[in-house]
Amino acid sequence: MNPVSQSRQSAIFGKRKEPHTVIIARGDQIRHFTVRPWIAAVAGSALAAVAVGYLLATSYLVLRDDLIGATVARQARMQQAYEDRISSLRAQVDRITSRQLLDQQMMEEKVGELISRQQELAARQAKIGPLLDSAADLKTSSDETIPTPAPRPDVRAGLDATTHSTLAGFLPDLRAGSANLSAADNADRLFVSINQSLRSIEADQMDRLKSMTEKAYRTADAISNALEGAGLSIAKGYGTSSVGGPLVPLDQSMQFDAVVDELDEALTALDTVKEKARQLPISNPAPGKQVSSTFGVRKDPLLGTPALHAGMDFRATTGSSVRASGAGTVVTAGWNGGYGRMVEIDHGKGLTTRYAHMSKILVAVGDKIEAGDIVGRVGSTGRSTGPHLHYEVRRDGKPLNPLTFIKAGKAIAGLI
Repeated sequence: MNPVSQSRQSAIFGKRKEPHTVIIARGDQIRHFTVRPWIAAVAGSALAAVAVGYLLATSYLVLRDDLIGATVARQARMQQAYEDRISSLRAQVDRITSRQLLDQQMMEEKVGELISRQQELAARQAKIGPLLDSAADLKTSSDETIPTPAPRPDVRAGLDATTHSTLAGFLPDLRAGSANLSAADNADRLFVSINQSLRSIEADQMDRLKSMTEKAYRTADAISNALEGAGLSIAKGYGTSSVGGPLVPLDQSMQFDAVVDELDEALTALDTVKEKARQLPISNPAPGKQVSSTFGVRKDPLLGTPALHAGMDFRATTGSSVRASGAGTVVTAGWNGGYGRMVEIDHGKGLTTRYAHMSKILVAVGDKIEAGDIVGRVGSTGRSTGPHLHYEVRRDGKPLNPLTFIKAGKAIAGLI
C-alpha cells in the first residue's frame, strides 16, 4: 500500500482534522502559528456567549422600563380592586348597621308609645276605680264589667336583638306564616296588633262607661218617677238648666275625662236620689203582716158610724216588731189619747209618720232613726179592738194614703 492511499484512508476512517496554520508575512518577516481545532471551538463558543449576553443585556436595558411599568400597573390594578372590594364591604356594613339602628330606634319609639298607652290605661283605671266601687250595684251582669288591659312585659330602652323574640312570645299567632319576614317586620306586626288590642280596650271602656252613665240616669229617673207618682217630689238637679256655648273639639284623653265626669255626675245624682228616697217613709212598717183596714172612709169599729180612717192597720200578734218606714227624728214617744202608746217620726219636708197602739216603745224623743229600725212592739193600747199596728203618713198634718208610699217603696226596692 502506498503512503498516499494510506494517509487518505486514515483520514477518512478517523475523521482527523489537521491543525490550522496561520501565516503572517510582514516585509521580510514571516510568522506563523498553529491553531488547533478545539481552541477554535472554545474561542467561537466564548464569542457566541459574549454576543448572546450582550444581546440579552441590551434587551433588558431597553425593555426594563416597560417591564417595571407593567408590573407597577398590575400591582396598582390589584390594589385598586382590593380597595374597591373593601369599600363595597364597608358600605354594606354601614347599610346593615344603619338599618339595625333605624330598626332599634323604631322599636324603642313604638315600645315607648305602648308604655305610654299602658300608663294612660292605668291612669284611667285609677280614675274609674272609685266610680266602679260606688256603682257596684249597677254592674248586675258580666257584660257591665269595665275591661282593663292585660299585663304587658316590662320593656326598657336599649333593645337588643333578643327583644324581638321576647316580644313575639306574647302573640304566638303573629309568628305563623312570617318565616320570610325580618325581625323588624315581625316586631312591627306585633306592635300593630298590640295597638289594636289597646284601642279595642279603650273603646270598650268608653262604651261601658257610657252604658253605666245611662243606666245610672235611668235608675235615678225610675226612682224619681215612682216617688213622684206617690206624691213625693225629688229635685235631682240635673237636666233642668239651660245649656249652650261654643263647640270645643275633644281629643281622646279629654273625651275620656268628659265621659268619666258625666258618669261621676250621674252617680252623684243617683246617690242623691237614693239618699233622699231612703229618708222618705216608703218602707213597710210591718213587713209580712196582713192589712186589716185600709185608708179612707170606713165604719167606726166602736161606734159603727162612718168615719175617716187616717191610716192603715196591720194585723199582728202582741210583741211583734214595729219598724220605721223611713229615716228621721223621733218627735213623739209616749201615750197619745186614742192612739195609745205612739211614736211619731219627722222625715223632713213636712212628712211625718205615726205608729200607734203599741204595747212598748223602744225609742225616745230626739232619737235619729234609719229606715227599718225597730221603734216599738205591737199592742192594743188606746182606742183599739185588738192587737194591731195603726200606721199613718201625714204631710203638714194632713193624712195621706200610706199604701201609695208602700207601693212606691216596693217598686224601687231593688234600685236603692
